Amino acid sequence: MNKMKLLTKAPRGTQDTLPSESHKWQFIENLALDTARLYGFREIRVPTFEHTELFKRSVGDTTDVVQKEMFTFEDRGGRSLSLRPEGTAGTVRAALENGLLGDALPVKLSYVVSCFRNERPQAGRFKEFHQFGVEMFGAAAPGADAEVIGVANDIFEQLGIQNLELQINSIGCPECRAKYQQALKDYFSAHLGTLCGTCEERLEKNPMRLLDCKVPECAEIAKDAPVILDYICNDCRKHFELTKVNLQAMGIAFVVNPRIVRGLDYYTRTVFEFVSNDLGAQSTVCGGGRYDGLVETLGGKPTPALGFAMGLERLLMILDKQGIELPSPQSCDLYIASIGEEAALKAAQLTSLLRKEGFFVEFDTVGRSLKAQMKYADKLGAKLSMVIGDDEVSSCKAKLKDMGDGETKEVEFKDLPEAVYQKHLKDLADEVTDEEIQF
Repeated sequence: MNKMKLLTKAPRGTQDTLPSESHKWQFIENLALDTARLYGFREIRVPTFEHTELFKRSVGDTTDVVQKEMFTFEDRGGRSLSLRPEGTAGTVRAALENGLLGDALPVKLSYVVSCFRNERPQAGRFKEFHQFGVEMFGAAAPGADAEVIGVANDIFEQLGIQNLELQINSIGCPECRAKYQQALKDYFSAHLGTLCGTCEERLEKNPMRLLDCKVPECAEIAKDAPVILDYICNDCRKHFELTKVNLQAMGIAFVVNPRIVRGLDYYTRTVFEFVSNDLGAQSTVCGGGRYDGLVETLGGKPTPALGFAMGLERLLMILDKQGIELPSPQSCDLYIASIGEEAALKAAQLTSLLRKEGFFVEFDTVGRSLKAQMKYADKLGAKLSMVIGDDEVSSCKAKLKDMGDGETKEVEFKDLPEAVYQKHLKDLADEVTDEEIQF
C-alpha cells in the first residue's frame, strides 16, 4: 500500500483542531464569553499583528517575551511588525484609537485570541496558543479587582474544574516598587558569580524578573529574596487588603503568594494566578492583574485598568485530566435516503426545507446504493431515517424510522418537520430521566 507523501506538515509548536475536537473549543469559548457578558463585558476583536513598538512599550523591552519570544518581521515599507504575544496591549491600543474610553466608565471588554511566542514547545506550551481574556478600564476600586477575578472563577466553576487554587499578591505601585527593586539588587548582587547570564543582565534593568527565572541555581537563590509585601506603601497595602475583603464577600477562596510577580512589565498592585496541580510544570491556567499605568504609557489619559488571560489549551488539558466531558455536538436529526433521480431531487428539497427549520439533516450527495446510504446514516449517528423512491414521491409520504428502537411510522412530507421535532422532544425527556436516575 502506497503512503501519501505530504508536501509539508504543521510547523512545530502548532496544532490542528479537528472536527472531533472543535466542538469543545466552541463550547468553552461561548461559555466564557457568555459568562463575561453577565458581568457587562462586550467582545472586541483586534488584529493578529501590531507595530512592534506597541509590545516593547507595554509588555516591556526587558522581558523574555519581547527579547526572545516574539515573531517579528518587516513589511514592504520597512516597518517592524510583530504577531501578538498576548491580548492586553492590542486591546488597549484599540480602545484608545477608537475612543472607547470616552464612554461611560468602566469600559469592559472581552476577547478570544490566538497568540504567538517563539518558545520551546512542551506540554501546555505552544508557539501558537489561544486565550480568553477580559479587560476593564476606568475602575480603581478594589471591588473591580475582585469582580475581574470573579469572572474567571465563575467559568471554572461552571466547567466543574477541581483542584484549582487562586493565588494573589500585590506588587505595589511604581513608587513603592522602586524600593523593592533596590532591595532585590542588593540581595542578588551578592550572588553574581552564581546567577545565570540572563539574570545578571536583568539585575540592573528589571530585577523583579529574577524571581521568574527557571534555572535551578537562580530559583534556589530567589527563595530567600526579599518579599514585595514588606515594601508596598500604605495605599497599596490598603488596596490589597480591601481586595481580599471583596473576594471573601464573594465567597472566592484564595491564598496569598508573595512570590507572584507575573512576567510582563505593565502590572501594578494586584496580580493573581489560578494554579492547577494537574498541569505539571505549566501549572498556571489563568493569570492577570492591574496595569494602572499602561493606558497613559500608550498615549491615553491616566486610566486605572485591569484584566486577565486564560489559556484555552491548558484549560482543555485540565478538563481531560479530570475526566470532565463537555456536551457532544449536535447529531444528525434525520437522514433521507433516495432511490432514483426524482427521489434524489425530493430528498434535496426536503433537506433544504428542514434545515431552514433548524434541523440537522443529511441526504446522499455521493451516489451511493441504498444499502451504502443506510450504513452512512448509521455512521452519522442519525436519530431518524427515511427512504424515498418513486412511490413515496407520488404519494408525498414515506416511512420514518427511529434508528434507536427501529420503530417506523408513515409520515406525510408536509408533517415531516413536526415529526422530527417530536423526536427531539422525546430525546430531551429521555435525557432528563437519565439525569434523575443518576442523581
